[in-house]
Amino acid sequence: MNLPLIPPLQELSDSLLLEKKIRLFILREDLIHPHISGNKWRKLYYNIDAAKQNELTRLITFGGAYSNHIAATAAAGKEFGFKTLGFIRGEEQLPLNSTLSYAMDCGMEFRYLSRSDYRLKNDPAFLKSLLKNEKEYYLIPEGGTNKLAVKGCEEILTNLSIDFDYVCCACGTGGTISGLINSLKSSQKAIGFPALKGAHFLNEEIEKFTNNSQWELNLDYHFGGYAKAKPDLINFMNSFKAKHNITLDPVYTGKMLFGLWDLIEKDYFRAGSTIIAVHTGGLQGIDGMNDRLKNKGLQIL
Repeated sequence: MNLPLIPPLQELSDSLLLEKKIRLFILREDLIHPHISGNKWRKLYYNIDAAKQNELTRLITFGGAYSNHIAATAAAGKEFGFKTLGFIRGEEQLPLNSTLSYAMDCGMEFRYLSRSDYRLKNDPAFLKSLLKNEKEYYLIPEGGTNKLAVKGCEEILTNLSIDFDYVCCACGTGGTISGLINSLKSSQKAIGFPALKGAHFLNEEIEKFTNNSQWELNLDYHFGGYAKAKPDLINFMNSFKAKHNITLDPVYTGKMLFGLWDLIEKDYFRAGSTIIAVHTGGLQGIDGMNDRLKNKGLQIL
């Protein structure tokens, strides 16, 4: 498995950045693969290699009905010759949404768990019962975060042609920012923008994978929680695309860049700072979000 494309680093030109004397670059991880994009490729890379080395034939994982991780794992299974099984949170709903339809087209099998059972997905006894009839499988946690995923994310900043002061990314399960933190120089800092409401638990999760203290989480830009969006966010994303020709996803990178833009306006960063914002992909989720937004008269362009 080789990285399909070294992601381009795109500098933004904007009157706000000029006024505040900030250089802002978008690391286009969303472009490294058409279906296994951004941090999903990074998280799966070494896990798939481990599955191959151990001659395992089936990838098993967990996720919600609109999960980027489910879609990416299904795509990876198809591309690299693995059978795939996804345990999906909630009851089966027909017709399938765009995410699950795509995963099924890639050959993924689904099994649905009630929300109460899904909360037990990390309980050893529950897992043992759930997987007792499975053979030759490689288990990947929800969101893909484990030590091998963090190892993959440590390589995100490899090959950068510029020095920087801050690197920013969206956070779900904490694996991506953990990898970024581990690859920082002593003069640099990572800022995470959780997509979840009440994501204080992420501090403990990140501390499992790093001893570095050069990071912080900003909990102010979740817009109500995972998979929720508000008019301010959608309007920002559409304006951003029109101005910079970069499509953002509404669950992760859109929220991160909204928050980052707001912090720049509020002079959080000193003049002369250089910031890298990591675009972690997830664009497959736009169709599903648009379905939800129709009733509000909103749409992601």
